[in-house]
Amino acid sequence: MNNKEYLIERLKKAKIEISDQQCSQLLKYYELLVERNKVMNLTAITEFKEVVDKHFVDSLALIALFGGQNETKEAVMGKTLIDLGTGAGFPGIPLKIVFPDLNVVLLDSLNKRIVFLNDVISELELKNIDAFHGRAEEFGRQKAYREQFDFCVSRAVANLSTLSEYCLPFVKVGGSFIAYKSGKIDQEVNESQKAVRVMGGNLIEVKSFVLPQTDIERTLVHINKVELTPKVYPRKAGKPAKEPIKC
Repeated sequence: MNNKEYLIERLKKAKIEISDQQCSQLLKYYELLVERNKVMNLTAITEFKEVVDKHFVDSLALIALFGGQNETKEAVMGKTLIDLGTGAGFPGIPLKIVFPDLNVVLLDSLNKRIVFLNDVISELELKNIDAFHGRAEEFGRQKAYREQFDFCVSRAVANLSTLSEYCLPFVKVGGSFIAYKSGKIDQEVNESQKAVRVMGGNLIEVKSFVLPQTDIERTLVHINKVELTPKVYPRKAGKPAKEPIKC
């Protein structure tokens, strides 16, 4: 089985269908990722099958919250999404490829990653997607970004309390913050309740599952924005991570 066949089959197992163009874009994305990873640290995962399972399929697992690919397509059509701490572009770029009607912003604190992401955007000829260098604590206070997005997603490595303070300020009332987490996170969710509430959020669903035909346990935390975030949040750089708001 060649790379193209493997990619299509693994996505089908995850109940995701892609066009020839989308397949070509994902394959090109992989090539660019591996090539640039030789000179900078983008990911520890470089073997094709692992990238497909642990990055591509994982990024697109968001469809589990909406009931399937078609339902997700309807839910995100014409909507705005920001991927916070996007790193090498996960989950933002796979989501943009499969759901091209999404308007996407990628934000990361390391400029070298943003240079890479802009190269990916150009090479894949993606439209209505921008990559910016900056910290969530700073961008979350700017009028152009604060409470401007229908969705905020993040696979960043941080506890849910900290992520809520980083992410919920970007989400407009009526929108959603979706955190990608590993394994079972019952205690983490419980400890984040105050932070979620303070940021104007309301926990909707915690959905745990195993990625198809793997032993990779994932959890998606779906939080709705029900009230405006108080102006004092997010706190200054570093504070949300060092002193997360806990119950």
